Amino acid sequence: MAAERLVIIGGDAAGMSAASQARRMKGPEELEIIAFERGHFSSFSACGIPYWVSGDVAGRDALIARTPEEHRARSIDLRMRTEVTEIDIEGQRVRTRELPDGSGRDTRSAPGHNSGSGSGGAERWTGFDKLVVATGARPVRPPLPGIDAPGVHGVQTLDDGQALLDTLTGGGGHAVVVGAGYIGVEMAEALLKRGYEVTVVHRDEEPMATLDPDMGRLVREAMTGMGITVVGGAAVSAIRTGGDGRARAVATDDAEYPADVVVLGIGVEPETGPARAAGLPVGAHGGLLTDRSMRVRGYENIWAGGDCVEVLDLISGAERHIALGTHANKHGQIIGTNVAGGYATFPGVVGTAVSKVCELEIARTGLREKDAHRAGLQFVTATIESTNSAGYYPGAAPMTVKMLAERRTGRLLGAQIVGREGAAKRVDVAAVALTAGMSVEAMTMLDLGYAPPFSPVWDPVLVAARRATAVVRKAGA
Repeated sequence: MAAERLVIIGGDAAGMSAASQARRMKGPEELEIIAFERGHFSSFSACGIPYWVSGDVAGRDALIARTPEEHRARSIDLRMRTEVTEIDIEGQRVRTRELPDGSGRDTRSAPGHNSGSGSGGAERWTGFDKLVVATGARPVRPPLPGIDAPGVHGVQTLDDGQALLDTLTGGGGHAVVVGAGYIGVEMAEALLKRGYEVTVVHRDEEPMATLDPDMGRLVREAMTGMGITVVGGAAVSAIRTGGDGRARAVATDDAEYPADVVVLGIGVEPETGPARAAGLPVGAHGGLLTDRSMRVRGYENIWAGGDCVEVLDLISGAERHIALGTHANKHGQIIGTNVAGGYATFPGVVGTAVSKVCELEIARTGLREKDAHRAGLQFVTATIESTNSAGYYPGAAPMTVKMLAERRTGRLLGAQIVGREGAAKRVDVAAVALTAGMSVEAMTMLDLGYAPPFSPVWDPVLVAARRATAVVRKAGA
């Protein structure tokens, strides 16, 4: 009996986690695994690129978890620089195209797999019994004048990171970061460490729009104190270029900011081109829709995971697009288990994320105020100021915690934290409480670790829960 063939589109977190898990459960004699990756690298950490650019991470190879050669040594036929251009669902096959300087090899034909060669060998059809779509996300790149000029950089792949480093070789000068989300603030820090005068231009009221504006204001004030110029409520209209064609400034409707380098940190959107063209279902945010087993809805032999899918928000009940490696790796584990005949599910997310800009740590989980309004929830908020260690302990630094709780029940709906060392990971306590459906009152008695170097006797999370409990009781009265 011929082995089943699993074809995977995408060679990063979700795709190769799925391949590795499936291979653990089934050997090559039972399951043939072919994976296509259009880039130069597999299984790498895009989240680490800002820290490589800043010099905190010594080199590119530190961000690679497993090389193509290591995957192939485990009987996973990973074909680099090979792009899937079409998915034929009825014929159970994908069309691929080898990209320049690629290492894709000829597709092996197997009985019953409907494989054949395309003209000239550059394009080929490869059949599958089971398919995994793990195509990731692409950076938002608005169609502005000058957006493709030399000196304008995205930071989605290791190639992007290397291109940016090549631009920064001279060091110093003016840098403009467009966008003030996670990538934007992290790249602002990286460029600051590289000796650039940094300006961050963004269209929202405050930076870090994943926070409520009152918490985003704290981020802006801290960034300004670090010497970063933060320009909010400004939409970029063009990238100005010099006589050599390179980027020289970023223009908005009201001003122009000099730039020797421009970094785009506007966000990402699901990369679903071939999947969408094949008729696979997508949601309101453009991501593929799956069930809890990560199987594409309505298709028995197709799965999808990672940054190209939408996931269930456990608090609001809505579908969301959240591009994070943590979710992608979990999706891959679940897909690999199910493809190999096991059973696993992905329940959903509460939207936990952390970031930093220099010494400032930023964290959030659950709903923001506008998310709660959109979900039709009535809620109260509570914000407290505390410190990351006992006030008398040397080096104690400020921390602000904000909580949202459901008005009637006191159920925790969300938490945001901005502070110095030790602030960000405290959000994990709130993430667990959200997942468990705890009330803020129940949270006040959580048995958290205490010693003066790590926390005041009342941890800031518990202080915020106490304040939120009082607000809930007052609202009820």
